[in-house]
Amino acid sequence: MEAITQALREQHDELDAILAGLDGAGWAEPVPDCPGWSVTDVVLHLAQTDELVVSSLDAGFPAAAEKMLPGAIGETVDHTVDRLVEHERGASGPEVHARWRAASSAVRDVFAASDARRPMPWVVRDLPARTMATTRLSECWIHTHDVAAAAGVALVPGDRLRHIARLAVRTVPYAFARAGLAAPAGPVAAHLTAPDGGTWRIGDDGAATVVTGPAVEFCLIAARRLDPAASAVTATGPDADDVLRLVRTYA
Repeated sequence: MEAITQALREQHDELDAILAGLDGAGWAEPVPDCPGWSVTDVVLHLAQTDELVVSSLDAGFPAAAEKMLPGAIGETVDHTVDRLVEHERGASGPEVHARWRAASSAVRDVFAASDARRPMPWVVRDLPARTMATTRLSECWIHTHDVAAAAGVALVPGDRLRHIARLAVRTVPYAFARAGLAAPAGPVAAHLTAPDGGTWRIGDDGAATVVTGPAVEFCLIAARRLDPAASAVTATGPDADDVLRLVRTYA
């Protein structure tokens, strides 16, 4: 758990540095990839979900969400998070920043004290602690991307993206199941160009379907921030099109 917790800390630090430089207008800036949300709303969402990771350990996710807002559970995950943000919208940017700092610190403490295989209740099913930590890294990374775009800040991708790319590859069967499809015809692998120019080989060497291209773009595709057709990412094999269409790093 040490490596993923450290990666999460580094991601939190990157977002924290951006937020520390925002003025009132910056906090109110709309975030195009989160329709209807401002930068403040995005950070509130991150605070809420980190808090839910911790509170779900005792009560389970549905009960924890209901405690935050009675009737919070919607028809989809998106409906639920929208309701939670709408319910608690109104605090100032600095107030939300302080709340997120506390929540992110608390969730890191939980991960640091957990065995990698510890089951943690979440939206659809329990996740092993390592997987939960990686999903939190993934969500914080993409929302850091959202906030940076709204604030006009350029980000420098780093090695922690490898955790996110690995999660995306490992959860392809889950993504297919969520879409109502049969499991992939065979294993899926990714051979990605790392930010430093090296190669990340993720998955089985003899995989039936292989994704290739820049790691950053692959992670953006998995986060629904980039259309595969507009990227340099390609795939070959029996499930190539479906993998690029369905790959994800979230519940």
